[in-house]
Amino acid sequence: MKAFWGLMVYLKNYKSLVVFNAISNVLMVFFSVISISAFIPFLNILLGEQKLVQEKPEGINSLEELTQLFYFHLSNIIIEHGESRALAVMCFALVGIYFFRNLFRYLSLFFMAPIRNGIVRDVRKQLFEKSMDLPLAFFSEKRRGDIISRISVDVQEIQWSILNVLEVIVREPLMIIGSLLMMIYLSSNLTLFVLLLIVVTALVLGGVARTLKKQSSGVQEKLANIIAQVEESIGGLKVIKSFNAANYQKEKFASANEGYKKQLTRLFWRKDLSNPLSEFLGISIVSVLIFYGFKEVKNTDLTVPAFLAFLYAFYSVINPAKSFSTAYYNIQKGMAAVDRVNEILHAEVSVKNSTNPIAKKEFQKAIEYKNVRFAYDEQEVLKNINLKVNKGQVVALVGPSGGGKSTLVDLLPRFYDIHNGELLIDDINIKEIKLEDLRSLMGIVTQEPILFNDTIYNNIVFGLENVKPEQVYEAAKIANAHDFILETTDAYETNIGDRGTKLSGGQRQRLTIARAILRNPPILILDEATSALDTESERLVQDAIKRVMENRTAIIIAHRLSTIQHADEIIVIKDGKIIEQGSHAELILDGGEYQKLVKIQGF
Repeated sequence: MKAFWGLMVYLKNYKSLVVFNAISNVLMVFFSVISISAFIPFLNILLGEQKLVQEKPEGINSLEELTQLFYFHLSNIIIEHGESRALAVMCFALVGIYFFRNLFRYLSLFFMAPIRNGIVRDVRKQLFEKSMDLPLAFFSEKRRGDIISRISVDVQEIQWSILNVLEVIVREPLMIIGSLLMMIYLSSNLTLFVLLLIVVTALVLGGVARTLKKQSSGVQEKLANIIAQVEESIGGLKVIKSFNAANYQKEKFASANEGYKKQLTRLFWRKDLSNPLSEFLGISIVSVLIFYGFKEVKNTDLTVPAFLAFLYAFYSVINPAKSFSTAYYNIQKGMAAVDRVNEILHAEVSVKNSTNPIAKKEFQKAIEYKNVRFAYDEQEVLKNINLKVNKGQVVALVGPSGGGKSTLVDLLPRFYDIHNGELLIDDINIKEIKLEDLRSLMGIVTQEPILFNDTIYNNIVFGLENVKPEQVYEAAKIANAHDFILETTDAYETNIGDRGTKLSGGQRQRLTIARAILRNPPILILDEATSALDTESERLVQDAIKRVMENRTAIIIAHRLSTIQHADEIIVIKDGKIIEQGSHAELILDGGEYQKLVKIQGF
């Protein structure tokens, strides 16, 4: 339950609404309790048992004196106008009491709605913001569909299962306390007897609820698995169709879907047991209470109207208790979603600014790796890397796949943090540089063009403010993108679809280059930017890259060695180590690994 109370922290953002809700609930309970006592004179008049009170109490210092004052005025009405007028007054009073009872009940819900929905908004907002701050290493361990499930389905489950009970945990305890006080006033003996029965009932219901959280956790995980399968299948639809694997994916999905259905059904069976069971136990208590109360009426001064009012007061306890029981079931069901959301909210942000980060707006001298080591979990990927890239140099990283080239450049913008050694820019450890400033020094073009379902214009200016259209057009021209953009339906306002699927691979890549150019970064990182393109697209992209690299420091990862012959320095990386280093001509003469790679590619 600790996680549940953790959600209540969000209430501080809605203090005024919480106060209004609490006041409305108190007034609703007040009129509910009054309605219980109002039935006694109403029934007395109907049964002809109303005793006349002709002496007005001297004060109203106690509940007894207040009751006597009420009966004094009621007696005057009976004496002066008859029982019919008194009954009409009581009917009017009951209508008025129930009007205000339900008015304040509605107001309590009215003030609760923005609280409940606001907390859902706050949790989802915080969850998304935390997802944006977490290091890439966190997402390499989680399926994207699972993360989507937590932000959408799990947050919604929190609203349905937990936040819907906020009004219950405020209103129902007040209602139970008020009704119990009225019951004690009417008959302390009957109240004690009822409390003993309620304790037994609570123990029975509590035993049923305890397994809900565990079952609900399994349900949430299975649903997350379904969403992940859908996300992966739609994203890989081309591969699925080309390998005739549609039936395989259908069967895999059907199996996961059936497992989810079975576990969800078991969960509902147990959850839906709460209302019938609590209602059965409630009527059992009422039956025992009527039997026991009959003796009280016969042997004490408890009147029949008072006993009927006691039963009504007890009923006013049973309903809130049932709501409380249902709320407990729902909370247990929803706690699994809370735990899954908290796994992200409480995840450590390992890549973050230092206590007093250094502001850095310019790149002046060099990038330097000093004895850098890095590992994913227990697998060491980079081993004692020493490398210096001077300002204005074009450095190419080559070597077999899996050697550590991409990891080496991913350390520079701090997508990951190194485990040992130092990574310096202008002799400053990058961990000491303000993270936003560090990344603003770099423009990154990846092998897979990453674009968004938006217009061409918005994809180029992505993340920037106060950009003039002329600057966007110029960046597109340098990236060899301007001409094909003008040929699209709405030019720069053309929507490119999900991940840019309305464009060819070469067009998408040129847009990512234009996006990098617009930022005018002093350091350019190209991670196999042309490896997935056809010859014509590669030529256009290579021309764009040559323009971009003018007067910039560039680090290029390349598999096609023909594209990096003119690099100032070529670094050959194998098994996480730098095994060769030099210009194209020098490495060819050395006759080592680089020469073998060149011969394999035949240029």
